[in-house]
This record gives sequence, C-alpha cells and structure tokens, in this order.
Amino acid sequence: MIKKRVLLVLVAVLWLWPVFDTLHAKERRGVVTMMVDLKAPAEARTVRLWVPYPLSDENQEITRIGVTGNYSSAQVYREGRFGNTMLFVEWNEPSPSRTLTYKFDVTRKERITKDFTTTRELPLSQREIAKFLTLDDYNPSAQQKVKDLAARITKGKSTVLAKAEAVYGWIVENMHRDANVKGCGFGEVDKLVETLGGKCADIHAVFVAVARASGVPAHEIYGLRMPAGNSADATKAQHCWAEFYLPGYGWVVVDPADVAKAILEKNLTLAQARPYREYFFGAVDESRIAYGTGRNIVLNPAQANAPLTYFMYPYAEADGKMLNEDLYGFNLGYTITFSEEQATASTPR
Repeated sequence: MIKKRVLLVLVAVLWLWPVFDTLHAKERRGVVTMMVDLKAPAEARTVRLWVPYPLSDENQEITRIGVTGNYSSAQVYREGRFGNTMLFVEWNEPSPSRTLTYKFDVTRKERITKDFTTTRELPLSQREIAKFLTLDDYNPSAQQKVKDLAARITKGKSTVLAKAEAVYGWIVENMHRDANVKGCGFGEVDKLVETLGGKCADIHAVFVAVARASGVPAHEIYGLRMPAGNSADATKAQHCWAEFYLPGYGWVVVDPADVAKAILEKNLTLAQARPYREYFFGAVDESRIAYGTGRNIVLNPAQANAPLTYFMYPYAEADGKMLNEDLYGFNLGYTITFSEEQATASTPR
C-alpha cells in the first residue's frame, strides 16, 4: 500500500513538474542606461533618432523610465504592423552637440513554456495566425529555398509540435554560430540556408522562415541580453530568440542560437550540448529584455529611408539622410550599460 502511494506521488510530481518549474522561474533585476552623444553634422537642421523602447509584459517589468538631453522633443510611439514601441527623439536646429540619456529599471523572469505535453493540439485558426505564417517579408529566392528545405525537414510530420521539433532539431544539428559575423547578423535567409552559419538574428531568421513554410506559426523576438556581472557594458549585447504557436496551448519559446553559442564557446559536441538543446526548446533564461518583433520595419514616425530588416538597434537620420553606417549603427555614438540589483545564475536543465 505504501509503495503504491509513493508511486502515485511520483507520477503526480512528474505530471505537475512544468507547473512547479514555472513557479520557481528565476529572475534578474537591474538598470539599463543608454547614453547618446549623436555623431551628426553640426549644420543639420533636423536630426531624428529612434530607439527601441521595451514595455512591461508577463515576463518583464519596466519601471522608473527616465529620458533627459538637449533635444527639441522626445515622444514614445508605436508602429502599427507589428506593435513595436520606440522612443522618438528630435533636434530641430543646428547644434555642435546632440545628447540623450535614456534609462529604465527592469525585472525579467525566466520564461518556461514546457507544459505543452499535457495539451491537446487543436486545429489552427488561419485568421488568428495568418501573419505568422506568411513568407511575404522574404524575397522570392528565399521563399522557394525555405519551402524546399521545410518539405525535407518535416516530411512525415503531421502535427504543429512535431514539425516545430523537427525544424528546431535540424537548426541545432546543421547551423553553427559564426563569430566573425558583425552584430547579430542580417538574417538573409536565402544565403543562410546555404552557408548555415551566423549569429542569433541569422539562425532565428532561418528557424522562423522554415517553420512558417512548414505550416508552423512563428516569429522572432528582438531584445537585449543582460551581461554577466554586477556592472557591465551592454552596447553590443543585443540578442534575439523565437517563438512558435502551438494551437490549444499558445506561444512556445525557443533559442537554437544559444545552443550554437554554447557549442562554440564551450567546445561541445552535439551529444554534450544536449542539456542546452533540451532547455532552449520551451524555455529561455532570465537574462534578456524583449523589445519587439517583425521584419522590414517602418518606424513611427516613418523614416525617410528603406525599412529596417529588424528593429533592435538605434537608428538615426539627419535632414533625411541615414546616419547609420549599417543596421547596427555602432557609429552613431551611443553606449549601453547594465547594472545589476539582484541576480540568480541560470543554467541549462
């Protein structure tokens, strides 16, 4: 009788483990400060700067927001297509100096979405998730390549979960982190499915595109990684991850790029990387701040130049001319720092 009760307790614990896991999700808390001394022509009459502006949600709390500087105006706007929020700053007269300090407190929770095994998968509602299935933001060459690749990867898979697992597994086993790629990468899918190397924006661009071509709704999440340590430079700490939609459950978070990062930096074999592979399918650590999502972004107010591949870095224009030397804009004259108030180390499970 006692053995039977023990067995029943063990079964209950295993069945409820995802719930316990969520209740004990770790968190980090700190202050993010961006300081801008914008490198713009002194004679420019209208200089405009757009900066990603994170909001509170179920995974993060953004408070004590402060914006100071010698600007003419500063407003918060939201673009309509994907809902990305941005701080829009404008200088309306010639000046030898254009400065901005933008800071906020953040509390971020580890996100765990692993209890989908107890959920019955429902039919997809095309109207609800159509925009997460489209390949319209990829060029025609990329569209055909990912459709062909998706057909091979998910052959014989009939459910959304099985297809998502197959795409994730293929990414982990075939793509690698290329440390020589600048920033987070440009996400050029048509090239990436051939080179199979890149940074987080590259790897997740492939995951999202192939998932969508397989009938799995998916999108990227762009943001900032909190560096290790009590105080650290985060100017180049941008990071992105991805989510796919499981009908009957909701959004499941994944980060195959961090599996590739662990393999490279820790010199792991695929077998040795298994804990990372298992953890990052359905979870991401607490050391990340989410900004937004989407590709080919038209800012608000709209920029004078071409849409941005994604919006994870500051973007600026002077009298309608783009100041960014590239997507990342490291030439603009900004630094980002992170100061920790409370930390708990995160390790793969």
